[in-house]
Amino acid sequence: MNLDEIRELVMLLEKSTLTELAVECDDLKLTLRKASPQEYSSKMEPIVTPGQRVIQADIPAVIPETGLVSINSPMVGTFYQAPSPDSEPYVKVGDVISKGQTLCIVEAMKLMNDIKSEYDGTVMEIAAENGQAVEYNQALFWIKES
Repeated sequence: MNLDEIRELVMLLEKSTLTELAVECDDLKLTLRKASPQEYSSKMEPIVTPGQRVIQADIPAVIPETGLVSINSPMVGTFYQAPSPDSEPYVKVGDVISKGQTLCIVEAMKLMNDIKSEYDGTVMEIAAENGQAVEYNQALFWIKES
């Protein structure tokens, strides 16, 4: 199983109503789980059995009490809030956004990747720092859907 296949599984889980997906093949055991609101703030520890490699990823889910959804980084890279250092940010906290609107850029291997909103709503939090490294599936924005 390669990284692209794992990313595809993560995206399928994110868009489904499933809360957990486990896949086993050869010496790889992959468990993907959407975090519940209680688990979201705590780290999950993988369970390793002898002879198996374990990859576990927690995907932020909608937090029902607040109605917030996250926009996550689709890749490892550098987070930029604006198209250039002297430009205004694409969005600020409190901005009303629409599906497909560019929210930021994640630079990966000298390529600038526009990150677009998957939702209509209001930006409630910008969870990444401008110019800082972000991880795959790290929350970049918290959005209150409208």
